[in-house]
Amino acid sequence: MRIVQINAVYKFLSTGRTTMEMHEYCMQHGVESYVFCPNISDEANNIYQISSNIDRQLHAVGSRVFGIQAFFSRHSTRKMLKKIDKMKPDVVILRNLHGNYINVPMLLKYLANNDIATIVVMHDCWFFTGHCTHYFSNGCDKWQTECEKCPLIKADNKSWFFDTSNFMFRKKKELFDAISRLGVIGVSDWITNEAKKSVILSNAKVFKRVYNWIDLDKFYPRDTSRLKEKLGINDEFIVLGVAASWDSHKGLSHFVTLAKGAPDIIVILLGNLNERIPDLSNLISVDRTANVNELAEYYSLADTLLVCSPQETFGKVAAEALACGTPIISNDRTANPEIAGSECGFVTHNNDDTQILLAIKKIREYGKASYLKKCIERAKNNFLSSNQIEAYLNVARELMAMKK
Repeated sequence: MRIVQINAVYKFLSTGRTTMEMHEYCMQHGVESYVFCPNISDEANNIYQISSNIDRQLHAVGSRVFGIQAFFSRHSTRKMLKKIDKMKPDVVILRNLHGNYINVPMLLKYLANNDIATIVVMHDCWFFTGHCTHYFSNGCDKWQTECEKCPLIKADNKSWFFDTSNFMFRKKKELFDAISRLGVIGVSDWITNEAKKSVILSNAKVFKRVYNWIDLDKFYPRDTSRLKEKLGINDEFIVLGVAASWDSHKGLSHFVTLAKGAPDIIVILLGNLNERIPDLSNLISVDRTANVNELAEYYSLADTLLVCSPQETFGKVAAEALACGTPIISNDRTANPEIAGSECGFVTHNNDDTQILLAIKKIREYGKASYLKKCIERAKNNFLSSNQIEAYLNVARELMAMKK
């Protein structure tokens, strides 16, 4: 089997790590694998850079002025398609394409014209909407019929002047309808079921939920004495929040409310702050870390991970925390309740602050040790990388078998 992955990033952030880990697994298990991304070039290891800094800047300007994301970068995309043409892949896996680096109409027309089995991965909702990457918080369901007058046109890949959501909706529908062997992988039951309602993806032959995976060789319970000394923490109860960046969309206010209401608890926010927070002795802010070992130490240090973001298609930080033996408190929105299940934490209704405090009280009563084994077992049973990547490859084989 010969596969190509295309993603907006390689190695970094959750989708970049997922792309890298699948590529490395395939290379180690006899699957010929190639990656195209805008941030890394390593052709000796089949990683090809698409687009340049100048091209991405011009693409971003064009997207904002004309309101059509992923319709530029024609020259870069043409070069990529020439390379793909020589590779002759059996399957192309499309991850995040809305990053100012690729011309989606050119790519999808090429896949359709050459009858290449195509898998689109639902890391967010962009593939089946006319504009937005997430719509849940706005309660918008236009994507189920036809997008127009988008309430989020100034958000996500914002448009400065024009609402092109109807044009983009119709164009995506036309392009995906032309791909004869189309498969959809959702990274949670929630996003998979949403994708099944999509008009744009109605031509898909396969819908499959495959959870994102965790590298269990890196995420496991760690010794935290070094981290405790660094942060000046002793045996306090620790609530951890993890995000690439913190703002109201990630539920920052709930962490502040918790710190104010429970002064005997240490609240740690790991990730870059985009908003100011009060100066509280029990509220610690730590910049985002790219060091996986340190990240695993933070998960291991916490007595619970609190997830307040209402829009999660998976929630990889929750799965990583489970692998480190840490129970989860999440809200009941989108994919959040799926990750911890019923035995590895608590679910609150719409981030209710009183319910968050009650959940913390129960975890303190039971003790983190009572959850540790269950959390680790859930991570092994649901997020083991080899099992999840093989599920991808099985979808690829199913689509390959459909070739006439």
